[in-house]
Amino acid sequence: MNNMNTDDLLKIRNLQQLRDAGWQSCTVKQELVRNLTRQLAAGSPLYPGIVGYEHTVIPELNIAILAGHDLLFLGEKGQAKTRLMRSLIQFLDPLIPYLDLPQAPFHEDPFQPISQVARKFVAENLRTDIPIAWWPREERYGERLAPGSKFADLIGEIDPAKLVSGVSMSVEDSLHFGMIPKMHRGIFAINELPELDELIQVGLFNLLEERDIQIRGLPLRYDLDVLVLFSANPATYNRSGKVIPQLKDRIGSLIKTHYPKQRDVGIQIMEQEAGHDLDGEYPVIVPHFMKEICEELTIQARKSKYVDHASGVSARLSIANYRTMVSSARHRSIVLGERPAVPRISDLGHLPASSLGKIELDMMGSSQMSESQVLDAVLAEAIGKVFREYVSRHGLDELAAGFKKGIRIEVGDMVPSAQYKERLGDLPEIWDKAFEVSAAQNPAVQASCAELVLAGLHSLEKVSRSTHFGGSVYEC
Repeated sequence: MNNMNTDDLLKIRNLQQLRDAGWQSCTVKQELVRNLTRQLAAGSPLYPGIVGYEHTVIPELNIAILAGHDLLFLGEKGQAKTRLMRSLIQFLDPLIPYLDLPQAPFHEDPFQPISQVARKFVAENLRTDIPIAWWPREERYGERLAPGSKFADLIGEIDPAKLVSGVSMSVEDSLHFGMIPKMHRGIFAINELPELDELIQVGLFNLLEERDIQIRGLPLRYDLDVLVLFSANPATYNRSGKVIPQLKDRIGSLIKTHYPKQRDVGIQIMEQEAGHDLDGEYPVIVPHFMKEICEELTIQARKSKYVDHASGVSARLSIANYRTMVSSARHRSIVLGERPAVPRISDLGHLPASSLGKIELDMMGSSQMSESQVLDAVLAEAIGKVFREYVSRHGLDELAAGFKKGIRIEVGDMVPSAQYKERLGDLPEIWDKAFEVSAAQNPAVQASCAELVLAGLHSLEKVSRSTHFGGSVYEC
C-alpha cells in the first residue's frame, strides 16, 4: 500500500481509512533502504549533479545507507558534502501520513505516536474519525550549521513562558523541542560537527544509541526516528578534543569525500555549477584551453606551499573564476561590439575579485607574500602547465611560428581583436588543430590563442613581459 500513487494517498483523510488501505509503518532508515534498493535494482541514476564520485564515494555511501547507519561526511570545503546530504531525500517516500493534531509536537506516526498528547488523543478517540495529513519528503530534511548552535536550538529546553502559565515542569507541555526532535521521521544534518558545543555533543549520545533525548533530566522518553548526518573537515575532526570520542564511536559510517582526481572532471563540475548561458545577444565561445587554465589554477592552489592545505581550496574557486572570465569577455563584447566574445589570458586579470578570500595562506610558507602575489604565482603556474602540454603535443616551433624576433605586442582585456590580427597576420594551420577552435576564421578566437602562446612563451622565458594597468606588452 505504501506504493500507492500520490493522488490516491491524498484521498485518505482519517486513521480508519489508513488502516483499511493497509498502510504499514516503517522507520526512516528502513524507508531509505527500500527505496535505494529499488533504484539500484532498476539501474536508476542516483545523486543528480554529483560528478567524479562514481567509483569512490557513491559505493561507500550506498553501502552505509543499506547498513542503516548514521553518517559523517568527512572532507575539505567544496567537496559536495552538503549536496550529498541533501540528496538523500530522494530515497524517502513522496508522502507519509501523520496525525493532524495542532497540539502534537511532532509529525506523529498514526500507528505509533510517541508524544503524550498524541497517544492520549488516539486512545480517547478510537471510535471517531481521527484526522491525518500527509508530509511531503521535501519537508522531511532539516539542517543546521554547528557554530553558534545552542542546546535549546537542536535538542530542546524548558519553556519559561509555559511554566509561568502554570504548566507543571514534569510534563512535556513545559518543553520547547529543538530542531532534531521536530524532525522525527525525517533526516537531520549538522554541518561542521567539530564546532558543536561539547554539551550538545553529549546530548547526542542517547539520540544516536538509544534514539531518545533528555532535556534537563526530565523523566520523559521519546523513541525518536531520525537519520542523523554530520559533516566535518579532517583538519578539525581529527584534532584532539574537538569531537568527543564517545560521539565518534556512535556514528555508523564515515564517508570520505575528495577533490576531482582528473582536470576534465573538475572542468565538468565547473561548467555545471557555473550555470552561465553562453548564448543570447552577446554569445560567448570559451576555448577549451581557457577552461583548462581556470581549473588548473585551482589544482595548483591546492598544491602550492603558500596555501594552507588543511583548509583546502574549494571547487567554488574554479566556478567563481569561470564566471568572472566569461563575464569579462562578454563585457568586452558589449563595449566593442564584437561577436562572439572569446575569453583570453588578459581576462584573467580580473580573477582577484573572485579569488581573494577563497585561498587561505599558510602563515609559515607565505610570510613574505600577500594573497595577491600568491594568486599571481599560482596563475602563472597554471598557464605554464597548460601551455607545456600543448607544446608537448604539437611542438613549440609550430605553435610559436608567426612570432618573429623583434615583435612587440600589446594585449589587454579591452584591446580589440582586430589589432591582434593586424599585428600577427596569417598564423600557421597548426593553431586550428592545436587549440580545437577556428583561429584562422575568427579574430576573437585568434586573439585568445595568441595570448595563450605569448603567456606560454613568457612562462618558458622565451619572451619578456611588462605589465601596466589594463594590459601587458610582450617583446622578443
